[in-house]
Amino acid sequence: MNSDCKYYNTVDENFEKAINLYEKNLEYDDLISLLESEKVVDKQIAVLRLNTIKSEKDAQILVSNLTGQDGKVREAVSFKLNEFMADNELVKYFQDPANFETFFNATLDINGNICRNTILAISNIKNNHDFAVSFCKILVETIYKLLDNIEKFDLQEGKYKVNKEIFKLYWCLEDMYEFIDFININDVKSILSRTKCINEYTIREKTAKILTKNFSDNVLLKIKEELKQDKNYYVKRY
Repeated sequence: MNSDCKYYNTVDENFEKAINLYEKNLEYDDLISLLESEKVVDKQIAVLRLNTIKSEKDAQILVSNLTGQDGKVREAVSFKLNEFMADNELVKYFQDPANFETFFNATLDINGNICRNTILAISNIKNNHDFAVSFCKILVETIYKLLDNIEKFDLQEGKYKVNKEIFKLYWCLEDMYEFIDFININDVKSILSRTKCINEYTIREKTAKILTKNFSDNVLLKIKEELKQDKNYYVKRY
């Protein structure tokens, strides 16, 4: 049997297993156990079938699948977290500050859908002071590192590497927009004074979006006025 046949047989077996699992009458505890499985199919079905969370421990099991897993699992988990954390009855289970690093890493996933879903999900717990402070500490540190790297790049070389760092910075600025109240104003000024100069317009666009917050600082107001004159429509529209 050639390698292509082996591949298709594996796909068929996984599909059949998925159908069998989906049709089973699985209880809540069964689904949580499947989330702890090593198998992608098990995790996918568990996330798909799960319609509530009953404890902080179970919430952490779900969150743990947001990173370090197959892309299909990560994306499914991000959608489910967005759903659960928007629920006033369930959001309390996801507020352990120990989760902040996992959430942060997920906002920088290579899949933009996962980034967006995770940011929407954690926006429901940004008023948890301990979580927000821990999250913003690593956020600000990461933004400075990304800016240092991006500003040193020769744009004629390593374009993929540049784009990868720009992608991360883009989502960090989206995080910053949501958590701006927990970031020191001096860091806000320092960061936006640099991001307004980035050649990639999407970064300047995110900078302009952040400046729609009600800042009274003269430095930030000046940057806002500068960006209103930007050559790119998506930047100056703010």
